[in-house]
Amino acid sequence: MAFGLLADLVLLFHLAFILFAIFGALAWLRWRFAPLVHLPALAWGVGIELFHGRCPLTPLENALRSAGGERAYAGGFIEHYVGAWIYPVGLTPTVQWALGLGLFAVNVALYAWVRRRRRARSLA
Repeated sequence: MAFGLLADLVLLFHLAFILFAIFGALAWLRWRFAPLVHLPALAWGVGIELFHGRCPLTPLENALRSAGGERAYAGGFIEHYVGAWIYPVGLTPTVQWALGLGLFAVNVALYAWVRRRRRARSLA
């Protein structure tokens, strides 16, 4: 049971990391040094998708599940947990490229928006 709980904690951390990679630029609204933490996370997320990498959290979760007597899953985190919703045709290299470039584009837009808001606040 302890291994299953640890695997679930890794799962939650993985999900939080993905959400932070997507929306972490918004933290700059509140914390001045947020980009110092977010940009490396963003680079990791974009790199994993563009270079078809595998996040080390996935094998860690699977190892913990196996150690706890649960069944591990094949493929990556997104593929296993949200794959059918996001890309029902499967996780192809083209889809991974689209995800990586989309992640980058969303964050360019978010950083531009936050920068305008921060600048408007400083002028007011």
